[in-house]
Amino acid sequence: MEAYELLSRNAVEVVTDEEARELAADPDGKRAYVGYEPSGALHLGHLLTANKLIDLQELGMEVVVLLADVHAYLNGKGTFEELEATAEAMQAQFLAYGLDPEQTEFVYGSEFQLEDDYVLDVHELSVNTSLNRAQRAMAEIQSGQTASVAHVVYPIMQALDIEYLDLDLAVGGIDQRKVHMLHREGMEELGYEVRPALHTPIIADLETGVGKMSASEGVDITMEDSTADLEDKINASYCPPTRDPEPTDDGQDREHPVLQLFQYHVFPRFESVTVERPDEYGGNVSYDSYDALAEALDSGALHPADAKSALASALDELIAPGREKLQKLDD
Repeated sequence: MEAYELLSRNAVEVVTDEEARELAADPDGKRAYVGYEPSGALHLGHLLTANKLIDLQELGMEVVVLLADVHAYLNGKGTFEELEATAEAMQAQFLAYGLDPEQTEFVYGSEFQLEDDYVLDVHELSVNTSLNRAQRAMAEIQSGQTASVAHVVYPIMQALDIEYLDLDLAVGGIDQRKVHMLHREGMEELGYEVRPALHTPIIADLETGVGKMSASEGVDITMEDSTADLEDKINASYCPPTRDPEPTDDGQDREHPVLQLFQYHVFPRFESVTVERPDEYGGNVSYDSYDALAEALDSGALHPADAKSALASALDELIAPGREKLQKLDD
């Protein structure tokens, strides 16, 4: 796969395309990052961006994983002692999932976000950022609680992290877009260079295909799930026999969460997927690409129940090492 194709694979947006192509032309030793609040077991949202980090490591890039303990504290996720324990577990899970330890640096936000220069830059960027701008940047990632002053500081810190971690590329879900745009608009005023950003998609709600998958709002899949738990969640998921679901009765757009999981989680990690079926239903069949599997679903050659079974098996294989790591940490 050509370098830029691998860098941008499964991204919904690259800002800017020209900057990203320059990076793909000379990726060795360049640094990309994703930031995560230490908030528990890794879930599919974490793992979607982790798949992109694995792509970037394949290109020769170094990966920085920001374990954002200060951000989590601002977001009411616990004390620093509690967050440190969670962050240590998350670090082990990322490595178990497949990040290359030789190309991965884990950084705690508290290692640099409490230093004088950083704090002064937070104040300066705050002076140059309207309240509405900061609130819009946080709105996509705030988890429903009542907004506080801390929630306005949060995106300003994220914008600065990209500078202070000495990065060449910022990676995040599309819900991070406004934060990355805040970085691109604010850094030049502070005398810093802007960096390109790459945005991954958001997986739809598993049960309905409407809205986003969220543990706080519906069903999520995490590394704590047993094989049986995972099978139950996938079997209960929305899976019409076409890649283009009909809108809801009230006109809301639907996504196809089962196909999304194949596209963004399974095929980036497996060269092919085998659907196991009894001979009376056609026997086993293998697909070597997402498009081939989606076309089989469209044509009726692949039944939704068989697609779900293959998906559950593949996801279980991916999260099993992290599940085992969590069990060892608990013992």
